[in-house]
Amino acid sequence: MLDTIKTAETPEGVALKLTCVGFYARSIAWMLDALIQGVIIILLLFILPQLGDFGMGLLFIVMFFLHWLYPVFFEIYSQGQTPGKKVMKIQVLLIDGTMVNWGASLLRNLLRTVDFLPFFYALGVVTMLLSKDFRRLGDLVANTIVVYKRELKEVSLLEQRVTEAEAHAPGFVLSAREQQTIINYAERLNDFSPERAEELALLAIPLVKDLPVQSNHLLQQEQADNPASERLLGIANYLMGRR
Repeated sequence: MLDTIKTAETPEGVALKLTCVGFYARSIAWMLDALIQGVIIILLLFILPQLGDFGMGLLFIVMFFLHWLYPVFFEIYSQGQTPGKKVMKIQVLLIDGTMVNWGASLLRNLLRTVDFLPFFYALGVVTMLLSKDFRRLGDLVANTIVVYKRELKEVSLLEQRVTEAEAHAPGFVLSAREQQTIINYAERLNDFSPERAEELALLAIPLVKDLPVQSNHLLQQEQADNPASERLLGIANYLMGRR
């Protein structure tokens, strides 16, 4: 099976699930960046030659920096994303899921020359297709990976309820498995509709039937409609130390 999900562990010990980017998205991003570079060069071709030899010398310097440092600049200062990568919502990271640094970015982009051999990125494409994580030669040497950028979700009302529900101690001793089940319920609350969240909470009637409802005016109506789930969240917050 073709598995494009890679689990990376950061230096802090946090496990991240990264979705590796295949040939198609990377090639589109590369063509967009090449188009941007081409437009800049064409514009400069109309302007700089009018300055004589100085203008032509400046043109060659700009072309050099565009070719070699354009991707490096954006990968360092734009969270691993060149403009083309930003459009495709992909980014370059180190293999452990942390942001790419100067050394790795310079190395992976310098090796684009080798990836280009024998013609039009042939070696780079073959290396990507043979690599489980779609890494070209530059990525393998620089210890980098190209992944889809993770989008942060807006905090929903359900997620607010998880942290804003008033903590309550359970009325009796819970086993470790029961405690973990309640915590898992709170962590997955945003996956449920309010009706489903209430239905699941009602399965724990011995825990939720006698607990008071929090009086926070912003959540009062939501709590009134879903008293059992609100009370179970209070127990979850108590178990997670939010007291």
